[in-house]
Amino acid sequence: MPPTPPMPGRVRSVAELNALIRALWPHPEKRLSDVERARYAELVAEWTVAVAMERGRGDVVKAA
Repeated sequence: MPPTPPMPGRVRSVAELNALIRALWPHPEKRLSDVERARYAELVAEWTVAVAMERGRGDVVKAA
C-alpha cells in the first residue's frame, strides 16, 4: 500500500521522510520501478524542503 501523502500545509519531518525513502529499498540489490523512482523523486524534493526548514533556510524552500 503506498504511503499517504501529507495533509496540505503539513510538513513531514526529516526523520519521517528518511524512513519513507529507505523503505523504497528493502534490499540493497533491489531496482526501483518507474513508479518507485517517481515516488523517490517526490520524497527527495520534500526532504530537501524539510531539511531547509529545519536549518532555517527559507530561500531553499521558496526555490523548491
